[in-house]
Amino acid sequence: MKIFLKLAGSLDYPVFIVTAADGDEREGCVIGFASQTSFDPPRFLACLSRPNRTCRFAREVDVLAVHLVPREATELVELFGGETGDEIDKFARCEWRPGPRGLPILAGCESWFAGTILERIDVGDHVGHLLEPFAAEFEPGEITYFQDVTDVDPGHPA
Repeated sequence: MKIFLKLAGSLDYPVFIVTAADGDEREGCVIGFASQTSFDPPRFLACLSRPNRTCRFAREVDVLAVHLVPREATELVELFGGETGDEIDKFARCEWRPGPRGLPILAGCESWFAGTILERIDVGDHVGHLLEPFAAEFEPGEITYFQDVTDVDPGHPA
């Protein structure tokens, strides 16, 4: 397994930030595992680490926003990946706006989509949230990859 973990750790994926809201509270975190799963119908799997506050919060909501982090917005990776909502209000430390169905949309991330949670799937130490997109914005540009931000210590261990 050590060799597999070394191999998997060498792969380079885009950095995504997931946000959620329930009307009164907002949560968000960097996710390390995510993938489009279908073209027709459109589906996306966003996996949240079980110890993460956003994962616990996501049990109570029916939609999530998934943001693609542009290269120039690595401070958002530090905030949403290196801090925990158990200790700080991340949204008080960044610009955001209310989006579809009250989801917080990060001002520094011009490419994002909102999706309805169709299913929650046990995928090990993460919970997969199968999403059906219902709103999206896209702005082409350079994006941040995980190998770009390996110096960010997670707010919660994975």
